[in-house]
Amino acid sequence: MRRLKPQSIRNQLDLADARQVRSVKKRLRLSEGELNEIVSRIGNSIAAISKEASFKKARRLSPPPSLPDSAVIVEVTSNAAEP
Repeated sequence: MRRLKPQSIRNQLDLADARQVRSVKKRLRLSEGELNEIVSRIGNSIAAISKEASFKKARRLSPPPSLPDSAVIVEVTSNAAEP
């Protein structure tokens, strides 16, 4: 008699499955704590976890440098146009 192999749900992360957790951490470049924090906050959907991880990485990037005031820009451009 053949037994059916239990099929895992591919779009849900099973935190009890060490292999699945390790592969998701490696693919998304997350630590154990970061992954647990994301899962506790938004759930165990792999699509939602990867989306949140990409947002988190985007927020880690440095903010753009501050721009000078518009008065400074106008003065510099008007001085360059005079000669």
